[in-house]
Amino acid sequence: MRRLALSFIIASGCTHPMSTPVQWPALDAQLLADSAATFNFRLGTPTPLAVTPDGAVLFRRTPPREFVADLYELDTKTGTEQRLVSVAELLGTGTEQLSDAEKARRERSRTATKGVVDIDVSDDGRIVLVPLAGMLYLIDRTTGARQVIDPAGDAYDPHLSPDGSQIAFVRSGDLWIASTAGTRRLTKHPEGLEYGVAEFVAQEELGRRRGFWWSPDSKSIAFQRTDARTVDTIFVADARHPEQPPVPFKYPRAGTNNAIVDLGVVSATGGEPVWTAWDLAKYPYLARVTWPDHGPPTIVVLSREQTDLAVIALEGGKPRVLLTEHDDAWLNVGASSTIREAFEEPGSPRWLADGNFLWATESRGDWTLELRAGDGKLIRAITTPEFGMRALVGFDDATSSALVLAQTDPTLQDIWRVPLDGTPPVRLTDGDGYAEGGIEHGVVVATARLRAGGKHTFAIAGNARHELRSVAERPKLEPTTELTTVELGGRKHYVAITRPRAFDRNRRYPVLLKVYGGPHALMVDAARDSYVMDQWYADAGFIVVRTDNRGTPNRGRAWERAVVGDLLTIPLEDQIGALQAVAARYRELDISRTGIFGWSFGGYVSLLGLLLRPDIFKAAVAGAPVTDWSLYDTAYTERYMRMPAHNPEGYKRTSALTHAAKLERPLLVIHGITDDNVHFANTLALIEALFVASKRAEVITLSSTHMLPDPKLSFAREQVQVDFFRAHLGT
Repeated sequence: MRRLALSFIIASGCTHPMSTPVQWPALDAQLLADSAATFNFRLGTPTPLAVTPDGAVLFRRTPPREFVADLYELDTKTGTEQRLVSVAELLGTGTEQLSDAEKARRERSRTATKGVVDIDVSDDGRIVLVPLAGMLYLIDRTTGARQVIDPAGDAYDPHLSPDGSQIAFVRSGDLWIASTAGTRRLTKHPEGLEYGVAEFVAQEELGRRRGFWWSPDSKSIAFQRTDARTVDTIFVADARHPEQPPVPFKYPRAGTNNAIVDLGVVSATGGEPVWTAWDLAKYPYLARVTWPDHGPPTIVVLSREQTDLAVIALEGGKPRVLLTEHDDAWLNVGASSTIREAFEEPGSPRWLADGNFLWATESRGDWTLELRAGDGKLIRAITTPEFGMRALVGFDDATSSALVLAQTDPTLQDIWRVPLDGTPPVRLTDGDGYAEGGIEHGVVVATARLRAGGKHTFAIAGNARHELRSVAERPKLEPTTELTTVELGGRKHYVAITRPRAFDRNRRYPVLLKVYGGPHALMVDAARDSYVMDQWYADAGFIVVRTDNRGTPNRGRAWERAVVGDLLTIPLEDQIGALQAVAARYRELDISRTGIFGWSFGGYVSLLGLLLRPDIFKAAVAGAPVTDWSLYDTAYTERYMRMPAHNPEGYKRTSALTHAAKLERPLLVIHGITDDNVHFANTLALIEALFVASKRAEVITLSSTHMLPDPKLSFAREQVQVDFFRAHLGT
């Protein structure tokens, strides 16, 4: 880690001398070290990747303190586990070198591990493709035989054909095919175009990370054609390694040009593609593509500001609109989940064998599940808004039931089986935590983070339930976290409060508000282990508070859409309101000494909270913050803020650059200089605005991306943050 404290001209009122020093408790150095070394206790947990027709669950797992994952198989008939692929066996003592494109792809999917990351399985379950270190390994599950295919060059995002005979991948903007017979190029793109790669905003903001799709019969490939010639190129340079050239990225900032995207289909034997274009002017975003076993190739497309959506069937290259939706605020297209992404793309229509399809929609105010005919006409609603459905994650042909995530309590989530015949839904998980999952070949695979602590991943096959074994370390403490609710303006807000384990109710403690506050993420859930690091901060001498404001998910359309056009005012108002409400209830919270901290969107809220409400927040740590929405990408920003030309005052009002001169309190900004999501330009713009306003802040730059997976950097970040708050909240 490289720490750079940038001291600008000191403005009066920016520093506050300490009066009576606090005798802080000793830090739990061992817990911090354990958390950093285990990637916050996530290393060693199983990640499901596929289910085979014979009921085997294939999953990756690392050791408890290493980032390299091997491939394992759980037999759901016997409950036995075996290792299919060891990275050490394949690579020996060699190390895996990733291309810039592959590093970026893993950053988009928030994949910090190495070794086995993605796999493909043939339809019969016999052949497993394992891409590793530039080679393509084929594993025969029936015989154990292994073949290695050298693609003789870069092979980006390889995928096995359903019949297991060929592998398609992208190289230098074209589709290629590899097999035991050799490697050949399938397409030849014109200058300036690219085939087969999902553009940045599709990967980062729309939840679509693939750019090509095999047909079910393995005879054709649908692929994305991208024209990004008018998209701004952002150069990300690692100043710590000046000998390395900057890495270029096509990154469209709000209000600037997006890539132009359409689809082609090419025969696996080669030839000219057949091109398909829908109304690109109205629907420029290609959000979902699916080529199902039953039903036609189908896409979901969105308007620029994502207020309009169309589901389109592609038949013989001709688009046929099945349904459209409109929302005055914005439309959500499915949620994102590692397990669900392994089995199918959330937000896609789910075609059934009878020619009908399932569709999840918020058109009734909250998520509901619909059954629609093959021409798109509504047959009937399967669930009601009151059911609390959140996502469609699969379909079980054997029982003619949809698999959905649902709960009416936003801190919990369960997996339900919803029969299409109208009989009552059946809950498959225990209602005691936050569960996610999917289904393939009749096997339900789920991960549940439990109210009592711990995380379990398991498979349900028939009446049998089998655990996917975890080797992850468990934290050597149990958080004291209390979940409560407060009323604000007639609304119920959920709050998590974590006190020191050595809590003295006769004392008053400085408060840390740990915040995210942005769309599609929750800070308060019932899973006990969510609060392990909160407990570390609490034991360091604080009380840690979390809450979820309007604009966050799982509370219905009106709650979530309240932030349209302004991502700051309501989140900040709700965060402060909940903080004040719990402080009025619990005397031990001394909110005259409140600090605020968060990462990414949470860094943004922390920064603006300090600038706009110095009466509430006495210090802030802003990690990788957006400082001005015009610097962030189109698909995310314009979904909530509209295009800058349509909401200029909103952009100005919610920008930290507008309010930089208001800085009165201590501020620490931490940002990775190679962050290709929230670019370091955000922090540089803030530094300049503060400098011009004769203000100062501390800035720590890291040679890291947005994820910050390096254990030593994670360790140092927590240490620096607690030291900062102790220095400024200890009077």
